[in-house]
Amino acid sequence: MPYTRLEPFDRKRDAYLGVIEAVRGTRNKFKFDATHALFIHDSVLPAGASYPFDFGFIPGTKGDDGDPIDVLLLMDEPAFVGAVIPFRLIGAIEAEQRERDGEVVRNDRLLGVACKSETYRDVGEIDDLPAILLEQVEHFWVSYNHLKGKRFKVLGRTAAAGAAELVKQAT
Repeated sequence: MPYTRLEPFDRKRDAYLGVIEAVRGTRNKFKFDATHALFIHDSVLPAGASYPFDFGFIPGTKGDDGDPIDVLLLMDEPAFVGAVIPFRLIGAIEAEQRERDGEVVRNDRLLGVACKSETYRDVGEIDDLPAILLEQVEHFWVSYNHLKGKRFKVLGRTAAAGAAELVKQAT
């Protein structure tokens, strides 16, 4: 699959595209290696921890951390590593991350809903989600980064329009 040739937005489907690197409920994280055009096992969460939703990136983007922009996708069932999921943006968790070397970079986590989701079909904005769910997702990212020797600081949340602007800035 030529992931490197994918655009962030598919006009035919009127949807953003997300490429899955970690599947909901798993401890394994894979990372796309553009040089070899394949997914390589990158890390594993500790026992008892798992990804709350499918997690991946928006192709054709580059965030402040040098990687494609991250996206957490709400959908009915877990996908698989490498799956390309058309989705609509519903918002973002704005955050900064302190790397192990002390450098601070923006590392927002965009939130999207799979276009074909039944469970989340009525979710159009981040505020449509229960507050406790968003707090748990934020806590997941804080804990996830802590385990990697990094600090993840939530700066706030933004609606779908703000998330779309983040994607635009990263293209």
